[in-house]
Amino acid sequence: MVALVDAYDAALFDLDGVVYLGPYAIDGVPEAMAQLRTRGVRLGFVTNNAARTPGAVAEHLRELGIEASDRDVVNSTQATVRMLRQDLPEGARLLAVGTEALVEQLEDAGFVVVRSREDRPVAVVQGYHPGIEWRQLDDAALAIQEGAAWYATNPDFTRPSPAGLVPGCGAQVGVVQLCVTVTPKMAGKPFRPLLDETVARLEADHPLFVGDRLDTDILGAHTVGMDSLFVFTGAHGKADLAAAEPPYRPTYIGASMAALLEPPRVASVMPGCASVGGHAVDIVDGVVHAPSIPDDLEGQLDVLWAALQLTWSEGAAADGVLAQLTLVR
Repeated sequence: MVALVDAYDAALFDLDGVVYLGPYAIDGVPEAMAQLRTRGVRLGFVTNNAARTPGAVAEHLRELGIEASDRDVVNSTQATVRMLRQDLPEGARLLAVGTEALVEQLEDAGFVVVRSREDRPVAVVQGYHPGIEWRQLDDAALAIQEGAAWYATNPDFTRPSPAGLVPGCGAQVGVVQLCVTVTPKMAGKPFRPLLDETVARLEADHPLFVGDRLDTDILGAHTVGMDSLFVFTGAHGKADLAAAEPPYRPTYIGASMAALLEPPRVASVMPGCASVGGHAVDIVDGVVHAPSIPDDLEGQLDVLWAALQLTWSEGAAADGVLAQLTLVR
């Protein structure tokens, strides 16, 4: 059997919503990762979350039964550090607005981390903090108003959790943004620095990115010219896909990252109709119509992929078919 991953020399994974949800591995992921290792696929774990060091993330992966070294993990702080080194002198004073992991990585890179705007930082570096103090946001806003440059690790407004979506780094950045007239430089997805850093580390020529968010993972892959697999285990779902503009549309879809080990889902498209895996849809009065809906998840994903081709290429409304796909979130 030819698997989707066989066409690529490396696979890059977002973490939250793709590999795990908080403290729990997504069903089947440890086993699928082990199979990918057996096949000799180079793996990189790419996270916008700057709340933990790469070492802490790698340890968490190992606790979940997933083989990972510290070097396999690239976070947005590492990519931010590369930007800081390009822009600022060694030893520059930085106001860190984030966790101790952010502080540790900035200090390891040779910068002096201060705790208040009164210490005259030349830049503010903001990352996600699950227990952020409002005073830190005040300090960040005032330091930027006083002339400090502004860097943020990533723009994710939300984070998936076992209970549902919760506010992410982008939400905290948004609080500061309301008070200032500049926007932060960002290294995390969908911007280039984080993905460029990971591809260089893996020495990959033709990698594939696996993600659950259209606005960071899929757009980020598009930004660097990389194919992508969208999975339904995290933040976004079928309605988001149907509404997606071209840069936010994935190359493939799958129930989970285990789809890498299956044949790729390929659509046959003609004017007014499309089919995937023997499941067909057509357009009736400007609306996507499915003659039948399969009872299994993979079959429903086939119908969805066919429907998306008509929505994206011909602007046909797919709401009715989407509502019928009860096994697809």
